[in-house]
Order: sequence, then C-alpha cells, then structure tokens
Amino acid sequence: MTTRHVDVLVVGAGPAGSIAALALARAGASVALLDKARFPRDKACGDLVGPRGLRLLDELGVAEPPGLDVGDMVVVGPTGRRVLLPSFDGVDYPGRARAVTRTVFDDALRSAALDAGATAHEGRADEPLWSGGELAGFTVATAGRGGPGPDATGGRGRLRLLADFLVGADGATSRVAERAGLVDARRVLWGFAVRSYLDEVVDLPVIALWEERPWHAFPGYGWIFPGPDGGANVGLGIGTLADRSAGARAVRALPAFLDRLVELGLLAHPAHPAPARLGGWLKMGMVGTTPADGRVLLVGDAAGLVNPLQGEGIAQAMASGRAAAESIVGSPGRAAAAYRDRLARAHLPYQRVAAAGHVSLVGRPRAVSALGRLITAPPLAGAVAGGWGIFWNELLDGAMPGRARRVAAASTRLGAAASSRTGVAQWFASTFDGSPPRPERPPGQRTGHR
Repeated sequence: MTTRHVDVLVVGAGPAGSIAALALARAGASVALLDKARFPRDKACGDLVGPRGLRLLDELGVAEPPGLDVGDMVVVGPTGRRVLLPSFDGVDYPGRARAVTRTVFDDALRSAALDAGATAHEGRADEPLWSGGELAGFTVATAGRGGPGPDATGGRGRLRLLADFLVGADGATSRVAERAGLVDARRVLWGFAVRSYLDEVVDLPVIALWEERPWHAFPGYGWIFPGPDGGANVGLGIGTLADRSAGARAVRALPAFLDRLVELGLLAHPAHPAPARLGGWLKMGMVGTTPADGRVLLVGDAAGLVNPLQGEGIAQAMASGRAAAESIVGSPGRAAAAYRDRLARAHLPYQRVAAAGHVSLVGRPRAVSALGRLITAPPLAGAVAGGWGIFWNELLDGAMPGRARRVAAASTRLGAAASSRTGVAQWFASTFDGSPPRPERPPGQRTGHR
C-alpha cells in the first residue's frame, strides 16, 4: 500500500473543496483533492450561483462557466399571489445570479484547482488514520483512471493519504465530520431536495410556497428556475429537523407539486410521464456542527452552510473554502480558531435568526400557511419586497444604502431580538462566542497512524 503525505488533504471536490484546494495550491501548499466520483458528475441542485459566488470567482480570477444570467425572482404564495423580489447591485457584489449546471460548474472549479497545482485522487475515504489523537488522513479505496495527467491515483487499489490539515468538503453527510466527532446529530437541521429538468421555457426564477391542502403548508418550498440550455430546473425541498426519515416525503410529493405549477400557469404542460429525478441531503444553518477543531476544518455543506430559509449553498460553500484555506496558510498554529472567527463574522448575524426561524416553523403547517399568506399579501408584499430579497438571500452585508437595505437591517435586528433566548441562539453562543466543546472521539479510535 502506497502512503503519501501532503500539507492539506481536501476530501470532496465540489465548489467548497475545489475553491479551498485552489487557494491552498496558489499559496504554495501541497494539496491532495480527493473525491469518490469521476468528473464531470451531476448533483441535485437548483443550479443557481448567487451574487457572492460570482464576486468570489472574479476576485480569484476564475472565469464564470457558460450559463445564463438571472436577476429578479418571483415568490408565489400559498394562494397563488405573486411578489417580485427585485435584484440590486451591492457595493461589492453584482445584482444577478448565474444559472449553470453542477456538471459544468463543479468540473470547471475542480479543473482550476488542478491547474493551480492540486493533485486529484479518485476514490472513497475509507479507514481513518490518526496521529496524536487527531484525525490525520484516510486510507482510500482508489478507482483511478490510470495513466498520466492530473488524476494521480492511478489504477485500482488502496492508498494512505496523510496530511497536516484536513478540509472536509464531502457534503451534508460528511465522513470527515463524522470521524472527527464534530456533529451533534440531535441538533442538525436536515433537509432533502429533489429536482428534475423539464423542456420548459422560464422567464424568471420562481420560489413557490405550496399547500398540499388548504392551510396545511408543505414544510419547505418548491422552485422552477431557468436553465442555461433553455430548459427548466424544477424541484422541491423539505425541512425535516433531525428526522432524516422524513426526506422521502419530498420525492413522493414532487408530482403533485408539478401539477400545482401547471394550475398556476408556471408550467405549460403536465409532467407526465414523471421526469427523471435526482435528490440529495442538505445540512442547514450551521446548527449542530462544530466547523473546525484541531487540524480538521469543515466547509460548505459539511459545515451546514446552507441557507435555512431558501436553500442556497453554493456561494457560502465557495466562501468557506477560501476562508479555510486562508486560515490554514495565514494562521497554521490556530487555523481552526481563525476559521471559526471568519465564519462567525460572515454568517452569524443572519444564521442565528434564520436557523431559529426554521426550527420554529418546521412541523407547524398552519403557521407556515399563515406566514406565506401574510408576506405575499398586498400592500405589505410590495412595501417589503426589496428588503425581503436582501435579507432572505443573506446579502445585507454589502447592500447598497437605501430603503431596501433599511428594511433588511430592521428585519435582522427584530429577528435577533426575537430569537435571542432560543436553543439555537444558545448553541451558537457556546460554539462561536466561547470555546467550542471538545468533540468526543468516535469509538475504536487508536492513537498513532494505522
């Protein structure tokens, strides 16, 4: 069995992992970028890269992959009322998102990381390796392509990858997070999303708040977004709190949701026969996951950096990947603490409020129905639409001065006051404002490499 030692092992080559590998390699670190999939590969997603993600690409000098620019968004309430959320340029971000499939986008970011000097490995992180009581790498069951080139794993076999630092970018069900003992499964805010592609023309992205029956809201939302190839990305996401068994409900409900879109005139034709579907788990609002400890840093979905109100995660994933890389390079002696501080500055004012709201609403269908009716009812909807778009999309920091920014700032302050005594707020306080609890090591750990 071959053993390789690198400065940083990044497990997962999605947007978070690839950006981390790119930034680390550019800084001169030796980086192994491990993923179990062969690229290009697909992911369940709405396929929209938000304004902050586009800004980060520009700052890193990475070209935007081919796609379709989208701006304003429509929110459809439970009664069918529609509200236009306008898209504004920020001080430091563009007033647009970009529709690009994950097959294209993730492959482009991974290629940029490899061009910067990271070495790709294809295989599954298998047996954990320990050093000094800390997770230091994995034995990898390889499934490489063989031959020369950036994919250096080679043929099938087993490989020991050891590193000074580990970056867990392996998604919501992160093996790195699990093995490092950084997840409290009782507190995690789980969600599940399922999406399909349809041959439909969509002018504006739409978020639909849906009732399966009157005054009984679905515990999530649906969407129909324009696709870069002229088609449509349509899907349904559900919040399940800590109960992952409830995720299948989104899959079962998708056909009925598509029928509702036809009733609303958002789809021209019934989706029969049922379109091909792809689903995936979401970990939202950062709750229940300590994002870094010792030599292990979690980024993207592994750290729970999915917006708990509307499900966006790509921009947050990319920013966390860069933050982790800069923490390792700039503060190697306290990388975990430096990274936690960066996440706190970037996300806590919003996540405390949004995660607490998520917890309070999931499982209360009548309350969700009432809220959906309220926020889409004129004249309130028109008065707050601009601020709603800023707050909901986590864009307050960097928003242009004006009425919309004032509405978003007021919403943040009110939400912070209302949620200050919740269990969610207390968890954030203990994890970020003080010293994070030392995670318990998984059973069976042994000190030293094995």
